[in-house]
Amino acid sequence: MSTGIYILAFAVLLAGFYAMVAKKNIVKIIVGLLAIDYALNLMLVLVGYRTGGTPPILAEGQTPAQLAATAVDPLPQAMVLTSIVIGLGMTALMVAMGIRLYERYGTFDTNRIRRLRG
Repeated sequence: MSTGIYILAFAVLLAGFYAMVAKKNIVKIIVGLLAIDYALNLMLVLVGYRTGGTPPILAEGQTPAQLAATAVDPLPQAMVLTSIVIGLGMTALMVAMGIRLYERYGTFDTNRIRRLRG
């Protein structure tokens, strides 16, 4: 597999880090964190990818050693499924917190929220 897809996933990861660190808007920070989540999921799936790989199901007459030589690793896929569920819960929590902050302070700007304590 070419390294282009790995570079693209890393670029999405860097864009997410940039949004989290450099932006002052809570919505942009949430989107940055989501980009990081999606980039890490993509990287995990890419780790388990094998060109010409077969499903990890033992066929009749096939030994486990033969299967291991050609099968795709299912562990990263299972980890990504778990990560997607955790990411969904995390996203719901962040959006709920962002809405509550907006209701309380009337802005999404973190600098103004820091000044409007109370």
